[in-house]
Amino acid sequence: MSAVFPMYTIRPVLNVRRTMVETDVRLSTGYTMPTLGLGVYMNDECAEACKVALQNDYRMIDSARFYENEAQVGVGIRGSGVKREDIFITSKVFHTDFTYDHTKAAVKDSIANLGYSYYDLYLTHSAVGGTAARLAAYKALLDAKADGLIRSVGVSNYSAKHIEEIREAGLEMPAVNQIELHPFCQQKPIVEYCNKHNIVVQAYSPLLRGALDNPIIQKLAKKYSKDGAQILIRWSLQRGFVPLPKSSQPQRIISNNLVFNWNIEPMDMAKLDALDRGKEGAVTWNPVDVD
Repeated sequence: MSAVFPMYTIRPVLNVRRTMVETDVRLSTGYTMPTLGLGVYMNDECAEACKVALQNDYRMIDSARFYENEAQVGVGIRGSGVKREDIFITSKVFHTDFTYDHTKAAVKDSIANLGYSYYDLYLTHSAVGGTAARLAAYKALLDAKADGLIRSVGVSNYSAKHIEEIREAGLEMPAVNQIELHPFCQQKPIVEYCNKHNIVVQAYSPLLRGALDNPIIQKLAKKYSKDGAQILIRWSLQRGFVPLPKSSQPQRIISNNLVFNWNIEPMDMAKLDALDRGKEGAVTWNPVDVD
């Protein structure tokens, strides 16, 4: 029997193509998701980072089974003083568990690790494994959603062809596609497809893994009296993405969230847009073209 969850309070969401951006975006499932979250990849002791983030106005944390820190996320939440229902929590099942039974078991284990009864969003972590494995894992997530363990289901590192498999199978389309996105790797065909099909695009590695020494980024940081990370996060927001910057440093976590009360001018957005190098600009594995 499907669980019935109360919806988040829906705040007005502006068209993502406008310069001003909201702090929440509505998903196709009817829930709302914050437009900025804390990533915790490569931070297996992330409880303190999560606590700091939540105590400084973050309301989304992005984890994964592969990160081996779901339990730490739970510890951080409980230490933050913020109510669970006010936080949007994501995890992902890795392709090594892409069978129906293994994925269902993975979700239950993720919930046990977190110490709460549900996830707001759960993703297939990549498109590795082939069509049959992808669909089996995705169907397992949809069934976990029907069981009340997950509120929304999505994918990560999927290209249009991988999402088309889901549509052609007659399954509910993903609410989210999480891909590497920043000015050097803009993945325009995937973004265009997702926009067309009402799939929210989350941006991982929005800070180039710290490689912020590009002269254009530095020049704009000086112009706007911001740091390079804030420029990149604001670019992502103005492009309609949901960036997931990661950090374990309290001051960096706080400053990465100071991006909602100012704008990058169109002429400067264009300068950042011109940095795109396609897939060659990726700084991670970026497995969007696997069979």
